[in-house]
Amino acid sequence: MRKFALIVAVALTACVALTACHKQDDDQAQSAQVQKAPKPTSPTDTKGWNAYLSQIVQANLKGMLAPQPYAYMVTAGATDDALAQNARQLQSVQDTVARGVTPGNLLAFGGPVSAKTGDFVIAAFKDAKPGSFKDVIILFIGDQADEQRVSDALKPTGATFRFIAM
Repeated sequence: MRKFALIVAVALTACVALTACHKQDDDQAQSAQVQKAPKPTSPTDTKGWNAYLSQIVQANLKGMLAPQPYAYMVTAGATDDALAQNARQLQSVQDTVARGVTPGNLLAFGGPVSAKTGDFVIAAFKDAKPGSFKDVIILFIGDQADEQRVSDALKPTGATFRFIAM
């Protein structure tokens, strides 16, 4: 009888704890919805673009098995520093593409100028081996006008392509 009482007490405690966790998750989800970052109007607002693109990436993690996504923001390239940053980032992504990415990962690309982001993705994956990105998700955040050309560039890699319109 004591064992039964102990089991009931543990079960009730677990139910209360789970209910409290669920309520906390609901509260966090509601506060996250309230704090939605707007799309910046200035292409040079790096902080604003990071916040805006981050929330899009976070909302599109479905199917990702890795602990975190790899997100790349392609700047508008308005200054020499921004151009240099894009060049360094492109080299980094090209190195990653050459090595390959473990299935289950998600790579996200976005920026204030969709055409530049599209050019960036195409350049980054131009030397990818066919089928080398099977079960890897590539998220492209941009304009509808750039969707098809980016999709066509990624098709030989075998990646799962996702497009999100800004």
